Amino acid sequence: MEVHRGRLIDHIQLRAKDLEATKRFYRAVLEVLGVPFNEDDTHLDADEIWIDQGEPATHIHLAFQAKDRETVERFHKAGVEAGGRDNGGPGERPYHPGYYAAFLYDPDGNNIEAVFHGPSERSADSVVFTFEMPKA
Repeated sequence: MEVHRGRLIDHIQLRAKDLEATKRFYRAVLEVLGVPFNEDDTHLDADEIWIDQGEPATHIHLAFQAKDRETVERFHKAGVEAGGRDNGGPGERPYHPGYYAAFLYDPDGNNIEAVFHGPSERSADSVVFTFEMPKA
């Protein structure tokens, strides 16, 4: 079995009051970003994010990487169409030259961002963990 993970964050768990509405929002924005996800009746997970049913403890800010400006724009449109609320449309931000981002509130009020930092080259797509599942 192989599991792909990023290099800084192991995982982030989000609790959703309305799991189906939250899954609809994240499916839409993750598809635009080209991030594969898994889901069943109890959760949705993608890379370092795990979302399940429950009372959100607090609101968070979560930024997804986007491959270009067009992806940021599509992320914003897909998120609004899937029940997210606008928190800053696509555009340049003053954080550093070339910082192009859009912000949405997900159905539980978390501030979700897609950001393109400008042209760059990745050293790796992901970290791959390969392991054997214990036999029952």
